[in-house]
Formats: sequence, structure tokens, C-alpha cells
Amino acid sequence: MLTVSELKKSFGPIHAVNGVSFTVNKGEVLGFLGPNGAGKSTTMRMITGFLPPSGGTATVCGHDIQSDPVAAKRCIGYLPENAPSYHTMTVTEFLTFIAEIRGFGGAAARERVENAIQKSRLDGVRHQAVETLSKGYRQRTCFAQAILHDPPVLVMDEPTDGLDPNQKFVVRQMIRDMAAEKAIIISTHILEEVDAVCTRAIIIARGRIVANGTPAELRARDPNGRLEEVFRKLTMTEEGVDHV
Repeated sequence: MLTVSELKKSFGPIHAVNGVSFTVNKGEVLGFLGPNGAGKSTTMRMITGFLPPSGGTATVCGHDIQSDPVAAKRCIGYLPENAPSYHTMTVTEFLTFIAEIRGFGGAAARERVENAIQKSRLDGVRHQAVETLSKGYRQRTCFAQAILHDPPVLVMDEPTDGLDPNQKFVVRQMIRDMAAEKAIIISTHILEEVDAVCTRAIIIARGRIVANGTPAELRARDPNGRLEEVFRKLTMTEEGVDHV
């Protein structure tokens, strides 16, 4: 459902992403792991068509994100980092606005909004302005806009970053609830996310993939099964400090 082929992105002399390739199939939740500055968010932005690549491409449900961007984006639900929204709108108003952008109107729009509110556990705050919500509820509101059109591919950049333990639990449960019917990719630097929701994980460092496997396969790289140690060894530079 998602194929990433030799994606590259340079900013002047800086090679932020350098030949990243992977696939995500229906029913998979892929964790895209790496330290800050490894190229995670840049890769997400290229996959979703937000940022043009310097080389390579991504194919979403058979549609090339560069040559057929509208069709590809119809298949994507995107939760970007720092979850943007219109703060003066209520939750319902914001999601209705998103439904109209997606081409839904009338009863169809109302049904989509209601479904997104229920799946995202937002019923209790549906009439509140977004600016009055806690960070967790704002994150869930933007999660709702990402799934409103029921996309087959869901791309989420740091979906639980900065949330308290209860909010993290809720967001992870929402991801698990829909995982069987979608191809999901989650970028994160939180290693506990791998065990919580991911069926497979990729570790990226310095713009390149350095590991790709199930959580069990990655843990097997360390004699004591410590994912933290595997991550540390794979993402250290020659000087012994994380790349930033």
C-alpha cells in the first residue's frame, strides 16, 4: 500500500535523507525510529507530498506522489508534527471544515465528522474551541482530521510526543483499533512506542536506514534483548554522539 523508493533530500550541502527505501503493507504498523535530526520528519513530508524530494519517490496505493499527487493524497491521512489546526474553531467546526475540503457535504459530511469524533474519543469536547483544549485533546482532534476520510494509508509524525501517560495510552489504543484495515507508519524517538503498537520497525540515522525488522528481531541484536542498546549503537556517529 506504500512503497518508498530511494528517497533523497538535500538542503544545500546537507543530505537530510539519503536513499531511503521501504514498504508498508495493509495490517502493518511501521515504527520509523531515529534520534533528532536523523531525517524522520523530512521523510514523512516527502511521502505525503508536503516536501518535494531531491531524488526517488513514494507510491501510495499505486499512485506516484510526484506524478499523480492528488490521487495519492486522497489515500493518505497525515498527522504532522505539532498538529496544526484553527484554534478559534470548535472541534466540530474544524472537522466539518476538513470534511468539506475532502469533498464531503450534507449528511455525508456529518456522518464523517461523527465517526471521526467517536473513533478519536472527542465527544466530550466537541463544542469546545480548539484553543481551550489540552495538548492531548488537540492531538486527538488532529488525529480525527487525519482519519476523517477513512484513508487506507495513515502517516503520523510523533503522535504521542509530549502527552501524559493517560493520553499516550488513548492514542496508542486508537492506532491499534484501526491497524488491521490500514497501512500505518509512525515516526518516533520514543522506544516504548515500538512495543506498544508496532509490528515492524525501521531505525534511521544520518539520513540512512540502519535496521529494519520486527521488534523481536531488533532486540535479538543485543545479548540482553535491550532495544535501547541496539538503538544507541546504531545511531551513534563515529565521534560517539548522536547526530543532530
